[in-house]
Amino acid sequence: MNGLSELIDSLKVQFFKLNQKVAQLEKKNVELQEELLLSKKNQQEQSGEVEALKNQLDTLKMVNSLLGSEENKRETKLKINSLIREIDYCIAQLSD
Repeated sequence: MNGLSELIDSLKVQFFKLNQKVAQLEKKNVELQEELLLSKKNQQEQSGEVEALKNQLDTLKMVNSLLGSEENKRETKLKINSLIREIDYCIAQLSD
């Protein structure tokens, strides 16, 4: 009978330890999920910033080429030709 009582006590201790471990793991899981959400939010913000900087760079390139920068003259001519084609297309659409 004494051996059975010791076995039950041992099982109680093991159950208590496992229960504590589960609680710790659940807490850690919540922390990691919060960290993941924060990381995703930061990544989205950084993607937005990168996109805004790319747009700014394109605008600056266009301004430089319009101001006579030798490096971007070809690019500017291509962009102007593209805009003219778009305008011609719009005019043609309106004429129909």
